[in-house]
Amino acid sequence: QLQLVESGGGLVQPGGSLRLSCISSSLVLNSYAIGWFRQAPGKEREGVSCISRGSTTYYAESVKGRFTISRDNAKNMVYLQMDNLKVEDTGVYYCAADRSTAYCSGTVLRGKTKSDYWGQGTQVTVSS
Repeated sequence: QLQLVESGGGLVQPGGSLRLSCISSSLVLNSYAIGWFRQAPGKEREGVSCISRGSTTYYAESVKGRFTISRDNAKNMVYLQMDNLKVEDTGVYYCAADRSTAYCSGTVLRGKTKSDYWGQGTQVTVSS
């Protein structure tokens, strides 16, 4: 089910930054763990970051130290700040929500994608 909306994607040069946003008009996002996934052309969707219901953050090794996930509960939004972007970060980025307490460590960072709700995705292209 599509209950989330992503925004903030675009074209950026290597080394640049983007901030992705995930919002829902129907879900209270702080009641869910929120994951960010990406899918490059010809590749499987992969989890890159996750924030638990208790706001513990998780990152894939490939983005650790460059990406930061955060919540703004007042705005019902989750952000993914992406710095020092690389060409290999190119892809469609999706946010997803799930009620499972094991979602971040058991799904997002385990190469799985099963989630209660998804967004439609936003394109990120890193190119010179």
